[in-house]
Amino acid sequence: MKFKVLITAPYMQPVIKEYMHFFNDNDIEVIVPPVKERLSEQELLEVIGDIDGVIAGDDQFTSKVLRSAPRLKVLSKWGTGIDSFDQITARELGIAIRNTPGAFNEPVADQVLGYMLAFARRIPWIDERMKDGEWEKLNCFSLSNRTLGVIGTGNTGKAVIERAKAFQMRLLGNDIEEMPSEFIDESGIQMVDKEDLLRASDFVSLNCDLNPSSYHIMGRSEFSLMKRTAYFINAARGPLVDEPAVIKALQNKLIAGAALDVFEDEPLPLDSPLRSMSNVLLSPHNANSSEEHWMRIHESTISNLLAELNKEPVSVAG
Repeated sequence: MKFKVLITAPYMQPVIKEYMHFFNDNDIEVIVPPVKERLSEQELLEVIGDIDGVIAGDDQFTSKVLRSAPRLKVLSKWGTGIDSFDQITARELGIAIRNTPGAFNEPVADQVLGYMLAFARRIPWIDERMKDGEWEKLNCFSLSNRTLGVIGTGNTGKAVIERAKAFQMRLLGNDIEEMPSEFIDESGIQMVDKEDLLRASDFVSLNCDLNPSSYHIMGRSEFSLMKRTAYFINAARGPLVDEPAVIKALQNKLIAGAALDVFEDEPLPLDSPLRSMSNVLLSPHNANSSEEHWMRIHESTISNLLAELNKEPVSVAG
């Protein structure tokens, strides 16, 4: 075989047989190691030595791992986020990093809206009581005229904003990048500083990338600014949030509740206080779940890999 490729992306591993003809046609040997959520630095060091390319998930491609891979030419990320890759070392070594920007804007935005509706209409709590044999009406509220604050108004943030606009919500945004004036006019969003957004919002949705400037962008001081009746949502990246700080804010009733799809330590430890909080909605990094989106990402990730290995554009779509 001409190339040896490691497949660590957990969403792709179960369907890899469906795509083997692309690897066979390009003289590629495929290695599929056991992966639960992601591979650690040590786990990668054990297998990376003779690898030419990787279809990767959120694995820990540290400087040590990359420097231990003399044949490595490309990290093709299944999805968007590349924060677990040492990008400086990759550039130094000439290792290409490819991803699919905006891969999951729509399903993630759907998840955020679903969380807001669940809190507003008390859906999980009403369902639980009904199944326990109760007939008790809970106080709910409408999303219309409530304020949504979106921190990170990139592609996913914009998709969240578009959905919230349909529910006639007041919209606030915050981003280090300037929002296009056309989108501001169309959506009616008001761009404000983060502190004003936190003070005014009934829901705060975190939708930014993870990078050195956004690490723990939500911590103790930020949660202290929020309304006690407000809800916090994170379907972006776990380390954007100081997890002990959000736990403390929930315990001290500084905020009304939280919906979390991502965590600093994944899988979420069994002893995490979040697991026993009645005002918290949890999901296992599942906001990207969408079979039609997954299929497109399978194809684009293979295409990116082959393009770098063969140094020419290759399409596998269709």
